[in-house]
Amino acid sequence: MSMTQSSSKELAQLILQVVALIPYGKVATYGQIAKMAGLPKHARLVGRVLQQVEDKHLPWYRVINSQGKISLSKLDARGDNLQIVKLQAENIVVNAGKINLKLYQWDGEISKVI
Repeated sequence: MSMTQSSSKELAQLILQVVALIPYGKVATYGQIAKMAGLPKHARLVGRVLQQVEDKHLPWYRVINSQGKISLSKLDARGDNLQIVKLQAENIVVNAGKINLKLYQWDGEISKVI
């Protein structure tokens, strides 16, 4: 199945809309995001879309792999892993590059901000 440029843009939008919903202090897996975007079995696509994100407000750093591991290696100006720095700023404990999914995984509930 080949995707046209416009349909892959639409898929990227679906993925980014779900990523934008991940609450502060929570993480989601690539597969979880794919499933919630209506694209089950497309976890790798989620990863590819997030690698190209330029939006500073999108919480891309809240997406991790299914083992709870940090898989992106973007570094900040000090040479620290940017994803770990951002997660720790939200009081998410990162131990040896891993996050406890039982504690921090988003349950998919969308809280209403009023």
